[in-house]
Amino acid sequence: MRSQPPPILTLTQGHTMNVPSDWWSSFFQGVAVDMWLSATTPELSESEVEFLLKVMNLPPGAKILDVPCGGGRHSVPLAKRGYAVTGIDFSSEFLKAAQTLDTDSKVEWVQGDMRTLSWADTFDAAFSLGNSFPYFDDAGNLAFLEGVCRVLKSGGKFVIATGAVAESLLPNYQERRWYELGDILFAVKNEYDCERGQLNTAYTFVRNGQVETRYGFQRVYSCSELIRMCKTVGFTDIQMFGGIASEPYKLGSHWLCLVGTKAG
Repeated sequence: MRSQPPPILTLTQGHTMNVPSDWWSSFFQGVAVDMWLSATTPELSESEVEFLLKVMNLPPGAKILDVPCGGGRHSVPLAKRGYAVTGIDFSSEFLKAAQTLDTDSKVEWVQGDMRTLSWADTFDAAFSLGNSFPYFDDAGNLAFLEGVCRVLKSGGKFVIATGAVAESLLPNYQERRWYELGDILFAVKNEYDCERGQLNTAYTFVRNGQVETRYGFQRVYSCSELIRMCKTVGFTDIQMFGGIASEPYKLGSHWLCLVGTKAG
């Protein structure tokens, strides 16, 4: 990686961010999907799958929901281990990439909104990794948690990982970052909205001389707020980890992994 970003990545300077509430509906396509697919390694995905297997503690054949599933980097390895996996995502391009990865067609792929899950008492476990929460307003985020609880069987596990809780994000806050991923240059400019408790971000992608800037936000809850939301919708016995090594969560941990159990 270059020590300094190329001048073209300073294009996000000076923007006043006004992020639409449905930013996610058009964000995950084209260069953004290509970038996200190249941003992780098979080794990281394998480590995250091992963490899931440890905390879910399910026998092969159990039914698992991956929501949202992205490019299927968790769903496919779990299916290969003998689990009955359903992956749901709003992005048709992510699902196409997932189906390409799933050469044996063992996963049930569903295109849909993670806030309006249609099952009930169906899955033994569900998980949401990859920092895909919380992309919505308070009502939308609560609807997602309610839906996940509804689709689980009694005693089912839910695993959620996010870096957007206040105790993780604020101690590590950076206004600007940039990366080089294959043939894509990628920069982020963050603005923290204290009134809304919301992180607004401008994402600039550069590939083959083409420059595109997209905008998104994440609602920033404290750990206690997120745990209270999970308990409100019906989860209990909630555990906190600071990462996939199962280390205790503490102030400044880059990630929060919550594991909850649907109350009987």
